[in-house]
Amino acid sequence: MDASEEDDLIARCRRGDLSAWDVLIRENYGPTCRFVFQLASDLTHEDTEDIAQEAFQSAIQRLRQFRGNSRFQTWLFRIAANKARDHLDRRNALKRGGGREDLSLDAEDPETGLLSQKATEDPTPPEVLSQGEDSFFIGEALEALGETCREIIQLRYFGDLSYEEISRTLDVNVKTVSSRLSKCLDKLETLTKLIFRKANEVKTPSNPS
Repeated sequence: MDASEEDDLIARCRRGDLSAWDVLIRENYGPTCRFVFQLASDLTHEDTEDIAQEAFQSAIQRLRQFRGNSRFQTWLFRIAANKARDHLDRRNALKRGGGREDLSLDAEDPETGLLSQKATEDPTPPEVLSQGEDSFFIGEALEALGETCREIIQLRYFGDLSYEEISRTLDVNVKTVSSRLSKCLDKLETLTKLIFRKANEVKTPSNPS
């Protein structure tokens, strides 16, 4: 579906066209579930479907707030990420008997208090994007990248779209997808290394002389 087709579909949805909603949901439900499932390694398929459904319900209610500055799927992914974060926070609060626990950039083992192996090394962007809850930790870096890079990275690693699918979604040729993604990953790598190094410096201060 190209951008003009999507614009027309969303306009029909805003007019209350149920058949348009059926198409919009059918086109985006699978990618949204895949996106959510990759956000945390211990999310079940049931969790994933519940979160995706919550995201769609929110998108339906808030569709008039969608300004078209990005593709609808990118906007929907952001809603889904927030719903997933809320789900994990609620679950963690229940496990710990109440209270809200912030997700830790250091991925500290709650039993031993030690940093996990993945938190003590500088990960590459694809590794970070596939490390369960760590996907949340690079949210700040993704925001800093700007809309163009954020969109293509989300589509590739969270939406699990092929280069050809991204090409159709963004209405650019496949070579542009490859080049843009490579440049954006280089930028993301620089930012994520800074984030992880700063986190480790805070967690493991140097010994006093």
